[in-house]
Amino acid sequence: MEYLFDDLALFVAIVEAGSLNQAAARSGTPPATVTRRLQRLEQQLGVRLLHRSARRLVPTAEGWQYYAQCRPLLHALTQATQSLDQSMHQVSGSIRVLAPVNLANGALLGAWPGFLARYPAVSLELELSNEVQDIVGRGADLAIRVGPQADSLLLQRRLGRIELVLVASPAYLAQHGAPADPESLSGHALIVAEPIREWRFRDPTSGVERMLMPTASRLRANDMRLAVTMAEQGFGLLLCPLTECHAAIERGALRCVLEPWRAAGRDVFAVWPQQGFTPARVKALIEHLAAYAASSPLLGGDNQAVAARGLGA
Repeated sequence: MEYLFDDLALFVAIVEAGSLNQAAARSGTPPATVTRRLQRLEQQLGVRLLHRSARRLVPTAEGWQYYAQCRPLLHALTQATQSLDQSMHQVSGSIRVLAPVNLANGALLGAWPGFLARYPAVSLELELSNEVQDIVGRGADLAIRVGPQADSLLLQRRLGRIELVLVASPAYLAQHGAPADPESLSGHALIVAEPIREWRFRDPTSGVERMLMPTASRLRANDMRLAVTMAEQGFGLLLCPLTECHAAIERGALRCVLEPWRAAGRDVFAVWPQQGFTPARVKALIEHLAAYAASSPLLGGDNQAVAARGLGA
């Protein structure tokens, strides 16, 4: 049965062409090969499909029945194959993306309209959540994730890097002063926001990293934007992604502190399921996001310069 599908398609082509020679010419197959494959199909089925003479080729009763039943199936399969080929190789169709709420609404906000404008045959379905969701289980094509990605079952591409900065309001600093080093943080009111549970700082002299696990905090929240608002109102020091507080730094509502200590930044990745072929529409979105991130001062190489404008202001 190894060649059954190809031989069946050839049989349908013979019936529609009306002769073996015409079918051979249309398919680019030698007439002798067409004859041999037709005989092979008849042997596999155990019936005679065609009455052949010097002038005419007419299907038998079984041949007409087989043709009538198989032709629509072949047509449907051909359409399905063409549709799949279009889906895999043309930038069209739907893309389901999982992404963190604040990142999708913040640093990547301009990427989505730009992609849709560039590819009008594509539709996006964005599902935003700060929880790490199962890509396969959610039926997603792509996910945006922050931090190290150790899942070997997923392909990944680094898009950019988010710098973390320690910030406080001018009013808080005027009342409590600024910390000189990470050890000094224990004497300050701290605001801790998910998902940044560990505060890591690199010593500017030795390069040694120091880690702080804030256990006593004035405020804990699972929403970074709320935490930024509370920091602006003077309720404590906040370790925050620059993507979330750059606007407050620009207008002077927050200041970067603890310089020249550097907080450990977090890489941003696009991740997607391993499979034989990645659809062209998904590849196009990954490339678009990578280019957008590279040009963004919040995700590319200039993010530290953005933070520097808020130092000592």
